Amino acid sequence: MSERPGRIVVIGTAGHVDHGKSSLVRALTGTDPDRLAEEKARGLTIDLGFAWHTLPSGAIASFIDVPGHEDFIQNALAGAGGIDAALLVVAADEGPMPQTREHLAILNLLRVEHSVIALTKTDLVDEEWLGIVRDEVATLLEGTTLEGAPIIPISAKTGEGVAAISEALDALIDVIPTARDAGRARLSVDRVFSMAGFGTVVTGTLRDGYIAVGDPLEVLPQGKSTRARGVQMHGRAVERALPGTRVAVNLVGLDTDDIERGDVIAAPGAYKTTRLIDASIELLPDADAPLRHDAQVAVFHAASEMIARVRLIGERRIEPGGTGYVQLHLAGPTTFAAGDRLVLRLPSPSKTIGGGVVLDPHPPRRHRRFRDEVVDRFRVLESEKPESRVLQALVERGPCAPDALDVASLGLTSVALSEILESLEAEGRVVHLSGAIWSTAEKWAAIAGRLRGFLSDYHRAHPLRHGPPPEELRGRLNLEAAVFAAVLRCAESEGWLARDGAQGIPRLADHRVNLSAEQEAAVAALMARFAAEPHTPPGRAEAIEAVGTAVLDVLIARGDLVAVEMDVLFDSQTYADMRAAVIERLRGGGRITVADVRDLFGTTRRYALGLMEHLDRIHVTRRMGDERVLARTSEDGA
Repeated sequence: MSERPGRIVVIGTAGHVDHGKSSLVRALTGTDPDRLAEEKARGLTIDLGFAWHTLPSGAIASFIDVPGHEDFIQNALAGAGGIDAALLVVAADEGPMPQTREHLAILNLLRVEHSVIALTKTDLVDEEWLGIVRDEVATLLEGTTLEGAPIIPISAKTGEGVAAISEALDALIDVIPTARDAGRARLSVDRVFSMAGFGTVVTGTLRDGYIAVGDPLEVLPQGKSTRARGVQMHGRAVERALPGTRVAVNLVGLDTDDIERGDVIAAPGAYKTTRLIDASIELLPDADAPLRHDAQVAVFHAASEMIARVRLIGERRIEPGGTGYVQLHLAGPTTFAAGDRLVLRLPSPSKTIGGGVVLDPHPPRRHRRFRDEVVDRFRVLESEKPESRVLQALVERGPCAPDALDVASLGLTSVALSEILESLEAEGRVVHLSGAIWSTAEKWAAIAGRLRGFLSDYHRAHPLRHGPPPEELRGRLNLEAAVFAAVLRCAESEGWLARDGAQGIPRLADHRVNLSAEQEAAVAALMARFAAEPHTPPGRAEAIEAVGTAVLDVLIARGDLVAVEMDVLFDSQTYADMRAAVIERLRGGGRITVADVRDLFGTTRRYALGLMEHLDRIHVTRRMGDERVLARTSEDGA
């Protein structure tokens, strides 16, 4: 047997009341999982119990012992949501009973694929009866995720078979997948208590990440902030708890009244709460009736329980043994990730009727029930291919940054999402617009078509303008600022869009402003006046009188003239020379006044003041009283 010291797996017990689950855990671990006085007095497990056992290889089996009585099935479900494997217990003197079957159905709905079956109380039966019960159990397991699991006779009273159970559990270590680290820790709370000298402590099975001492955390759905004062795994203080392990966390600044079973302790901002989820469900074959639209069900997820209304998608009802798509409207906010398993029960009479998997914990809307495109969306989300889910998310939320796709909603890690986007880009199915913004190829083509069309119309309507103001164009495209900027950069990189001037006026790359011969002559005359009087040139009104408003806008847009103030213009070379002269004067801590600028260039106060206020605005200079100094942010600074 290979050595696997340090590996930890979570094992959940299952089975009918009084079939010996707690006795078996006690025989394996030496710990009595019944911790409540009432449990000890009644000899009946009421709530979750916990113990751990070092397996022959050195790996650790962390047990969650669940109650078997039907009155406490809610408590049993709170423990079943975070297990790696099951230890299904069947008493040899009774064989499978009602709760055996219900617990088995729940394990199957949760897709628990690794298990060991313990036939307990073998000291009460003979070999012939034991063989009959073994066959009955094997038949019961057929068609479930537990089919083929080893069935081991055991007597907690005599100790027979205890070692064999331990060895069988150890054999599961090599086939149970290692818990993933998705970089977004979450712990579904199944127990809350207070310890003298420490304060509030919560326990649960840690999923999707690590929790370390000192980590900031939040309690969901309340949104309360806290911090991990201390962390324990199996009664031992650790600096960091591992994904997939049973963990106790000592929380700072919270009372036990602030948290309850089913709440989630998570990394801040890693998860969003929701009251609407899309799911694929299956109804148990022995469900008493079909599941109908608008039915009320109890939804069990991890350690939480909540009431929900069912919106059937594409169907009027789901028959016993059938499958279908639903949108669940939850009575209160809670936390899910794509791929999480659910169990559905009728609130009254209390009975498990089915279960399923979360496809989207944050659907974009309340769906129309019988639309083909809605049903197709569910099929895509149900697909085993994560790239299909990413494409669907981009269709609904894009163009956007990967953060907006919400890796928790997709059931992916950030690294996996990045790899999928790059793969889809190589296939030509998505486009990396620029920076962090991605889009489906179809949506990018649609946006690019609208952008081209609008610019083409604008150029026809305003032939003497380079293009529309950027904000006007963004409003026409109805895009967020970050997406709009990425769209322009992508269009530039593809070569069919250009931007002019300091404002970055967008235009089609092949658009040119063509002046008539008469306009060109007027421009030449005006520019000659600017050259003749570089530091006291014509003002805006004079320039408009000489060439007209539209032509003046062309000269400013293409950079022939620089408008430092509304009425103060310089030709581009004079402006560059004046700016450079001011910067040189200020290097090394120098100072300059408007009067100094006036004298430096032999101009008037109007022009000198206009230039300096312009340099202040673009952070080349900084005003200090009546003087200017070189701004620290100046790209030309010393």
